Amino acid sequence: MRRIVIALCIPVVASAQATDQVKQFVSVDAPVVALTHARVIDGTGAAARSDQTVLIDHGVIRGVGDSSQVAIPAGARVIDLTGKSVLPGFVMVHEHMFYPSGGGTIYNEQAFSFPRLYLAGGVTTARTAGNMAGYADLELKRAIDSGRTVGPDLDATAPYLNGPGLPIYQVHALKDTADARQMVAHWADRGATSFKTYMQITRAELAAVVKEAHRRKLKVTGHLCSVTFREAATIGIDNLEHGLVVASDFVTGKKPDECPTTGGGVLASLATLDVDGEPIQSLIRYLVAKHVALTSTLTVFETFVPGRPQAPQGALDAMLPESRDQYTRRWTLISTSTSPWSGLFPKEMRFELAFLRAGGLLLAGTDPTGYGGVVAGYSNARELELLVEAGLTPLEAIKVATFNGATYLGRADRIGSIAGGKRADLIVVNGDPSTRIADIEKIETVFRNGVGFDSAKLFASVKGQVGLH
Repeated sequence: MRRIVIALCIPVVASAQATDQVKQFVSVDAPVVALTHARVIDGTGAAARSDQTVLIDHGVIRGVGDSSQVAIPAGARVIDLTGKSVLPGFVMVHEHMFYPSGGGTIYNEQAFSFPRLYLAGGVTTARTAGNMAGYADLELKRAIDSGRTVGPDLDATAPYLNGPGLPIYQVHALKDTADARQMVAHWADRGATSFKTYMQITRAELAAVVKEAHRRKLKVTGHLCSVTFREAATIGIDNLEHGLVVASDFVTGKKPDECPTTGGGVLASLATLDVDGEPIQSLIRYLVAKHVALTSTLTVFETFVPGRPQAPQGALDAMLPESRDQYTRRWTLISTSTSPWSGLFPKEMRFELAFLRAGGLLLAGTDPTGYGGVVAGYSNARELELLVEAGLTPLEAIKVATFNGATYLGRADRIGSIAGGKRADLIVVNGDPSTRIADIEKIETVFRNGVGFDSAKLFASVKGQVGLH
């Protein structure tokens, strides 16, 4: 019988610089690790493969193959994963390090709780799609990268790029195109690697942002309103957030560069539209032709739909008591009310499925905003479950949350799937999410750079902290 022998050549252990703050959560830390007899879901959409061995050498995947064929090096840490699955770490692109509080004019930074929760929930790479605390996300990224604190690899987005009209005091109101260019240059020079445009930006300001970011080979996304999806795609935006329910393209009499708020605004304009009809299908074709990615954030929209489940008990336990009370009161009120979201939520699901089927690059995120029901880590698994509810297969949903995110970030050669030579960012799940997506909640170990972290310990470490810090 042919044996697969894997050469081991990387000289540095990934966790060498880790502090005690990080090490308390580490469950696997060996130069060479063999994950044996596992079900491998590689993130590409391919069928799961049973009885596989994954070899990790100093943070890098050195090989994947049938357990009967792979020669395990002497001295390797061997972990038997019979009955369990290994899949790539999530690469999610609409995450935040802040959380809603009070009246919504200020958002509290969660630099202690959220990095732990994201990693516990399987997120090994996260784009912070919007920043309310200036340097905080950049400094947090540096702390994680240096091993001083625990969390996922961060693609740190600059502070929001938006015009006047947003009642959030942490967001600077752009004055003009020169101000927009200067903001991009300032934050790019300080380490920001993505940019998020927002609801009151003008077309000219968006064009200035895109031009300056692209000059630096950086990408721009947007949660838009004043600018339509079609206008943004024409300008050259790389990514659009949330989907149909924020697209102002269909508002009758929409004025240029203004976010429509009268007559029910964007949501009212969608009420009678059919996803299969030509207006929406034409927009989908245009976005796909312009190579504009779309980020699904079904988790935050679900919180506004009557009759949908409450946040899981673990997420409730993670909340500061005041935050939990605020959330549960609002959830109870919504659950007994009538809402346009009862129709809009399934329509958004159909839009995302249609975009994907048309060849669009669908991405995943959770957007922990709203009124507090979206909690980092817990909601990441929920996003995959909702994608399956929308009509994706479990394998497609996993691909959206892993390989597609890596592809958008330009890192698919390093992360996002399980293959030799890629970074060992992996999730160990007790079950088979390739056939039962609910098993995605049964995460046991999350490997980042080849170091295994105990998911349960990470979750437990932040009980009662979300909403505080």
